[in-house]
Order: sequence, then structure tokens, then C-alpha cells
Amino acid sequence: MVEAADQSVANGVVSAEMVRAPANGWLVVHRTDAEMKPGPVVGYAPLRAGDTSDVAALLSEPVEPGEMLMLMVHSEEGGMAAGKFEYTLGATEDGPIKPDGKLVMTVITAQ
Repeated sequence: MVEAADQSVANGVVSAEMVRAPANGWLVVHRTDAEMKPGPVVGYAPLRAGDTSDVAALLSEPVEPGEMLMLMVHSEEGGMAAGKFEYTLGATEDGPIKPDGKLVMTVITAQ
């Protein structure tokens, strides 16, 4: 579960009010559009297993008002180092979790 609302990202941060993760992992911010496909990663933040409130991810590049962002839960599995985010688009290292074959995510619009 990822709960987040449309928000200003002018300060270089995107936040989720609540994230539920089955294991330690990452809240990953992808660019997206009306097709709702995850695009390039523009930010991430570590997650603890369970419920975490007020998760803030620093953005690695500017995001303009009106752009859509997909906030998605990724695992901490398959990489070379624990505690280091190693995912690149399409890779399996630290990839998205898919309970019942569905991504755990929400989409917001930058304000």
C-alpha cells in the first residue's frame, strides 16, 4: 500500500503519507504519464518492513508542475549490497514487489 496525494515538489522532495511493505525495501519515485507505465527513476527512500508514515524521497532531478509521478514499493533483493539501491529500469535487482502479480504503487501529479 502506498498513500500519497498530489503535492508541490518545488523543495526537491516527494512524500507518501503511509507506505506498507512486506519486508525492508524502497519507496521508488518513477516518472509516468497517462499510460501509467513506470518510467525512469527520479528518487527513492529506504523503507522498513511494516507500516511507515511520512516517507520522504529526495528527487534526483527537477520535476515540473503537472508531471505525473508513480510512487512504488521495491524490494531489497537480488542486488550486490544490502542498503544500497541498485535498481535500473527493467532490472531485477531491488525490483518492484508484485503481490498477486500487481505493482504496489500510487500515482500523483506534481503541483
